[in-house]
Amino acid sequence: MGFSLLQGVVLFASAFVAGMINSIAGGGTLLTFPTLIWLGLDAKEANATSTVALWPGLVGGLYGFRRELERSRPLLVRLGLTSLVGGAAGAALLIWTPSQTFARLVPFLIFFATLLFMAQEPITRWLRLETPPDERQRGWWTGAILFQFCAAVYGGYFGAGNGILMLSALGLLGISDIHRANGLKNFLALTLNSVAVVAFAASGLVSWPKALVMAAGAILGGYYGAAIARRLGRRFVRRAVILIGLTIGCLMLWRLSR
Repeated sequence: MGFSLLQGVVLFASAFVAGMINSIAGGGTLLTFPTLIWLGLDAKEANATSTVALWPGLVGGLYGFRRELERSRPLLVRLGLTSLVGGAAGAALLIWTPSQTFARLVPFLIFFATLLFMAQEPITRWLRLETPPDERQRGWWTGAILFQFCAAVYGGYFGAGNGILMLSALGLLGISDIHRANGLKNFLALTLNSVAVVAFAASGLVSWPKALVMAAGAILGGYYGAAIARRLGRRFVRRAVILIGLTIGCLMLWRLSR
């Protein structure tokens, strides 16, 4: 499906801002997903295309926290494998969900993602106060795997707010270093979204022309957007994303009720 020059600019701009948002806060899907809906994709195609488009930006985030992950190999291996399984389950669930059913769920998923985004700063402050985990205990690993599996299923099904959900889960597990938690979150998001990207591409849900334009915007936004965001102010950016999320959720809920 083609698109006009104006639509291409809108796609690129929304992905650029989403990359910027993800670089400082997370929640960029709340911008790209409704943009794709507005341009005519159904809810399932929009979700799959947005996931594919924002995937390259996760690589930069992982690279930025590479030093914090040097002593985290057991976590990376075990929770990474858990993310692959959970991401595949979530992606399969989306593929099997009828488009109309998913469209009815979308407003509530957007509200949930927006609430997670609103809770991110309290969660981040709380993470700094937790005690370090004893990663040698069997009970700790059981909890970690269950937490991450649930987060990965949600992320494979609908990615908005998943990073915040994973940060919360890591906090409950006692990961006190916020930089380490962010590095782990980026790695796990990259892992679960990798399998989701393959599944969505194989199922034919991805609008590739739109995804490629948005991917370019997301990459540039991730690299250069943080400087722009700092000029605007983190509080301004966060409030804008929350306002957009709540507005889009209300509009889609109103649209379904008609």
